[in-house]
Amino acid sequence: MTAQEIENILIQGISSIKNLVPNEITPDKPFHDMGIDSLGFVEILVFIEKNFKLELIASDLTKQDFETVHSLASFISRNL
Repeated sequence: MTAQEIENILIQGISSIKNLVPNEITPDKPFHDMGIDSLGFVEILVFIEKNFKLELIASDLTKQDFETVHSLASFISRNL
């Protein structure tokens, strides 16, 4: 799976979680600029664990990896 495919899946998931139109989410827009709070982060983590079968708690996920869709997709791509 490519990073672009992962980005698309993340955008669909985040748009569903946050009730946003997918085209309102750009890969380089910081999550906090989209109004994602701590509960939203947890929902995104659960979405990632279910859809990509990654255990993020046991991973080396950093704050920098969780800043944008692009950085998160790159992290997931490296860990699949």
